[in-house]
Amino acid sequence: MILRKSWLVAASAAALLGACATPAEPPPPPVAEAPAAPAPAKPRPQYGTFGFDTAGMDRAAAPGDDFFAYANGGWVKATEIPADRSNLTSFAVIAERAAQRTRAIIDEAAAANAPAGTDARKIGDYYASFMDEAAIEAAGAAPLKPELDRIAAIRSRTDLSRELGASVRADVDALNATDFYTDRFLGLWVAEDLNDTTVYRPYLMQGGLGLPDREYYLGSSARFTEIRAKYKAHIAQMLRLAGYADADARAARVVALETAIARSHWTVDQTADVLKANTVWTRAELARKAPGLDWDAFLTAAGLSDQPRFGAWQDSAIAGMSKLVASQPIQAWRDYLAFHAVERGAPFLSKPFADEHFAFNGQTLSGTPQQRERWKRAVDNTSGALGEAVGKLYVARHFTPDQKAQVEEMAKNVLTAFGQRIDRIDWMTPQTKAEAKKKLANFRVYVGYPNKWRDYSALEIRRGDAYGNQARAELFEYRRNLAKLGQPVDREEWFMTPQTVNALFAPSQNSIIFPAGILEPTFFDPNADPAVNYGAIGGVMGHEVSHGFDDLGAQFDADGNLRNWWTPADMAQFKARTKMLADQYSAYQVFPDLNLNGQQVLGENIADVAGLATAYDAWKISLGGREPAVIDGFSGDQRFFLGWAQNYRSKYREAALRRAVVTGVHSPGMYRALTVRNLDPWYPAFDVKPGQTLYLKPDQRVRIW
Repeated sequence: MILRKSWLVAASAAALLGACATPAEPPPPPVAEAPAAPAPAKPRPQYGTFGFDTAGMDRAAAPGDDFFAYANGGWVKATEIPADRSNLTSFAVIAERAAQRTRAIIDEAAAANAPAGTDARKIGDYYASFMDEAAIEAAGAAPLKPELDRIAAIRSRTDLSRELGASVRADVDALNATDFYTDRFLGLWVAEDLNDTTVYRPYLMQGGLGLPDREYYLGSSARFTEIRAKYKAHIAQMLRLAGYADADARAARVVALETAIARSHWTVDQTADVLKANTVWTRAELARKAPGLDWDAFLTAAGLSDQPRFGAWQDSAIAGMSKLVASQPIQAWRDYLAFHAVERGAPFLSKPFADEHFAFNGQTLSGTPQQRERWKRAVDNTSGALGEAVGKLYVARHFTPDQKAQVEEMAKNVLTAFGQRIDRIDWMTPQTKAEAKKKLANFRVYVGYPNKWRDYSALEIRRGDAYGNQARAELFEYRRNLAKLGQPVDREEWFMTPQTVNALFAPSQNSIIFPAGILEPTFFDPNADPAVNYGAIGGVMGHEVSHGFDDLGAQFDADGNLRNWWTPADMAQFKARTKMLADQYSAYQVFPDLNLNGQQVLGENIADVAGLATAYDAWKISLGGREPAVIDGFSGDQRFFLGWAQNYRSKYREAALRRAVVTGVHSPGMYRALTVRNLDPWYPAFDVKPGQTLYLKPDQRVRIW
């Protein structure tokens, strides 16, 4: 069955990444590290009597035909996407609120003139430097000169390899699909060794593209052809702004080189195949298996020369890219490196650079009409550079111990419910069930903020140097990751800041993280009806727990090691059920010429289906046998499913939605809302009957966990 929507913009690619935890409550943060004396809780916005935005519904829509419209259609019709955004989702609305709060914190830090070297001073100086447009305009392109001079001096393959190595940063994550790619030649991911999570391993990952994905270079559609022409013009203009002559010829060489790189790249599906990607090369094997790059020069410049083993995540892509270092003209590489240096620096340079960067990356690629206000960009970049320092101040003001305790209690019920679901599976052998229960028992759950705050003492921030501050922040983060190598694994490391509106599952750590940023309405309101909270943030919790048992997470054992703990028969059953889900989502037609790729979004959809079912059971556990009341004419079950659907209210511009479908691993929001059609209780709750668009026969409903 193919389902279509008549409006182009009503969809969401909101990125819930995942999180896992032990059933025991996590220890409270040490007194010296935790935020001291949180401010009293402020009144929370509420929607209707039971904490749901009933005005945002479209009651003329039949739930069984279009549940997304029924739950969110009023909001879709009444909401305009702001001119400075390519989309608007529940995540984005909460993020805007968090940005306003963060701005107040940062403004105070900037005005306070705190003692030199303190986190508050660094926060204030970084923010003030980005906001100092006069100083940025006066500097023009000058901040780029040292890097561009190094690039211009490249004369040999060794010089080139050295410069490529010096440009490496820790800006990729092989288990986080939103961070698969870097525009730098290769990315470095420092994480637990997949085969032995007691030690760290450095992973090399493919990179080097300025467009979002290989398909943008190789796809034959009119849309991709148009984007490639605009990209070439953008490259030329950026090089002109930096003072280069013959910009059109240089741009042509850059596009040709990146197209060659794209041909060697793995697809999103291939990159997500952890078994295929778990390739280990010794230091000596790099030159044999990926000849062309001068690996000695590259690794020395990257600070990796003493590492004996590397993960080659996309081994054939790394080999293909290395071959290009030897075969492509040096001049093409100089042009390529110069453009990417300018492109990365543009948001921190004078107005012509920033405007041209936005014109292509914001308008052309995502359809965003207007650049975000400067203070919003300043907040984002300050949080990016000094995230936990900002987060420590944020949670002290905006996240109370009562909220933390309430969320932790919900998480406890979700874990209990998932364990009970494992017990009830009728197709799984006792052997595999025992391994699954062992893994669940070893989950770690972290709520709100980390137990230990990051040390930024080695990060130098200079007031009045916006470009330099960003460059030093990226280098600081890179060196922080390099310092992990050879050290004991930190099992409590956070991979998100407390103010982030998202959640995370870390497969190798078997941990789930729920930052304070997402613990806000519409996802969580301590004053809302529990049914809504369990449908909303409970669904997120179940989603993250289920990531430990989706098509990726199911390959990791209780200690986070990549190990098969399934019997062959159980794995065959698991794959048959997940194929049903992939096929279900591949039938969704987003545009006349573009369907979802059910395999590409499979992991997230497994987590949605199993997570929502688990959240429903957890809500029932929380009731302690009591029947939920009817509120404003809505039953408890109805409120639960509406809470889930409200998570994914969203509107997208066409370019952004197409990009999300082509490159993303999350289904757009209206399709995530339709997860409900796989849960039996949804049908009687909304009187869904055979013949309605969303109706699935019981044997067609996907049941995985």
